[in-house]
Amino acid sequence: MKLKWYGHASFLVTASNGTTIITDPYTPETSGYEPIPDTPNVVIISSDNDSYHCRADLIKGNPTIINALELAQAGGVRAVNGVTFQAIQAMEALDHHEHDPDQNGMYRFTVDDISVGHLGDVGNPLSDEQMRFFAGVDVLLALAGGHPTIALDDLEALIKRAQPKLVVPMHFRTLRYKPRNTFWIQSFLNYFAPEDVDFACATEVTLTREMLPEKTRVLVLSHAC
Repeated sequence: MKLKWYGHASFLVTASNGTTIITDPYTPETSGYEPIPDTPNVVIISSDNDSYHCRADLIKGNPTIINALELAQAGGVRAVNGVTFQAIQAMEALDHHEHDPDQNGMYRFTVDDISVGHLGDVGNPLSDEQMRFFAGVDVLLALAGGHPTIALDDLEALIKRAQPKLVVPMHFRTLRYKPRNTFWIQSFLNYFAPEDVDFACATEVTLTREMLPEKTRVLVLSHAC
């Protein structure tokens, strides 16, 4: 499996059989990241009304689009291109500083025997049900910038309970990201011992089941767009 970070909450996951999945595409003009150039088989969005997470319409080609919130509300499971997607409902921060909080969906799927979990746009401590949803996930795509998404203390609680093999941070402040209301990556990395953090120094990595660590590690990617 290949994992590529475009920026913000958007990734490209490429299976060994060629199936490609893009998560939470953003609006370039508001996010500051460049347009996503790839043409995937599947696009999954955490909501349909947040310009930082829902822009499946900007993705080229003719992908199957999955709305994680709608999926969660309709039973929570859907198989597309041989990949089973699961979703659970979530909310933006109830004390959102800019607008009333919106619903969204968190989701997970498995590619090449590696389970990937995405925190969508959740902005509150996770409930027991939401915690259980991420149990056993191998790679957690984690909202690491603080408000208006999940507080870092609450994210740490999820990581300690779910015990993913890899935590890949996203949704944090970068030189490209236009909004200045999120933390730089170091705020999140302060929760980990330096020896448990790896910097890929690349926008894309290849992962296999055999490569996954026994104990949780953080893998920081560079943004591609």
